[in-house]
Formats: sequence, C-alpha cells, structure tokens
Amino acid sequence: MSKQSKNKKIDISFFVPCYNEEKNILNTFNTLIAAVSNFNFNFEIICVDDNSSDSSVNIIEKFIKNNININIQLIKNKKNKGLGTNYVDTAFIASGENYMLINGDNAEPKETIVNILNKINNADIIIPYFKNYDNRSLIRTVISKLFTFLVNIITGNKIPYYNGPVIHKTFNVMRYHADTCGYAYQAELITRTLVENKTYITVQIENNDRLEGSSSAFRIRNILSVIHSLMQIILKRLRQVLFKL
Repeated sequence: MSKQSKNKKIDISFFVPCYNEEKNILNTFNTLIAAVSNFNFNFEIICVDDNSSDSSVNIIEKFIKNNININIQLIKNKKNKGLGTNYVDTAFIASGENYMLINGDNAEPKETIVNILNKINNADIIIPYFKNYDNRSLIRTVISKLFTFLVNIITGNKIPYYNGPVIHKTFNVMRYHADTCGYAYQAELITRTLVENKTYITVQIENNDRLEGSSSAFRIRNILSVIHSLMQIILKRLRQVLFKL
C-alpha cells in the first residue's frame, strides 16, 4: 500500500456511503484497503455517514483514530440526503483524478475491487457487470435487469449494467452528474457522459449480497427517484434526437 501524502497527486478517491452499517462498515474498510494494497496508488477514502441511527459513526471514528497512516475522512450528514446526492457532493471535495464508489455494506469482495482497479485509466468510464455472478436476491436481480433493459432501449446503448462500483474521472462526475438522490444516479451519469463521446470499457465481476442488515433500495423515495431518473434519461434522449442537444 502506498504511503499517503498531501504533496503527492491522488490517483483515486473512494467514496464509501454509510447508512446504519455498524455490522458491515469495518469489513468494508478492511476489504478496500486489502484490495488497494495490490497497487501503487496514492488514494483517499471519503466516508459519508448519511445520518445513521446506529453506532456506525463511533465505529468509523475509532477506525480512523487507529489508522492514522491511511488518508481517510468522515463526513457526518445532519440529515439523510440519499445515495445519489452524497455521491455527487463528495465528488466536489474529492482530490483524486479518478472516483469510485465502494458500498458501505461490504458488497464488493477484494477480488472484485482488484479486477476493476486493474482497468483504471484504460477509459473514461470503467463499468462492472455481473452476468452469471450476481449473488443478490432474485427480486433485486430481476428489477436490475429490467432497469438496464429499459435504459438501453431508451438510449440505444448496450451497457450491461448501470450501477455499482463504476470508476469515473472525477471531473466527469462533477460535470455530468445526475440530480437524483436515489439509486439510479449512475444510469443518468453514464448516459450523459457517453453522449459527450467519452470512452468506456466493461469488466465482469462477482458481488456479494449484504450479510447484515437490510437494503434500502425498495423504499418509496428510492423507487420514485428511479422513475424520475428514467424520465430524465427519456427527455435527454428526445433532446438529443430532435434538437441535437
């Protein structure tokens, strides 16, 4: 693992969202750090606690105190903002040339993170996908595939997956970001970035479903935000086709 230095260019910023992940967040940090140790990256970790009601903050603060050699900071939201909002807001304070989500529920195994990082700087966007290795629940898998199908039909793209630990250039996240608070922010970001003729490659990965706690993906707010994102993608496509915008 490379030494962290404020005077050295940061190659990648890892955004780690946390909402009531007291049973998962330490494993997330340890898995991420073990994966990055395979590379000579100068990196930073920005963990955003989205107003957790459990002991997540205390656990994170203790981890930071015990690992002063790691460039990691904690942002504590006073109210719940949602994954999409936190993803974009954090990009604006990130120092890395590249920007990557690492889920706070420890969904990405070490090997998965390594496989994605192996492709860094090979394109503007590194898009992971599961194919036959999706270990999530059946309903989440079906809904995910349906969402991907709809976005591809709307945009004419052939992207295998529109979520997960994508690597972007940090500037592109700031420039082409979505305005949704929910889980479909990545689809808006990817489709907007590709319209600007940015390059992408895909990498097949394996994922884990959360071992502890429950997912918030099916909350009403998140479902509405996904619908909102689909409408935004449709409108963007119409402007592109009709007005070349």
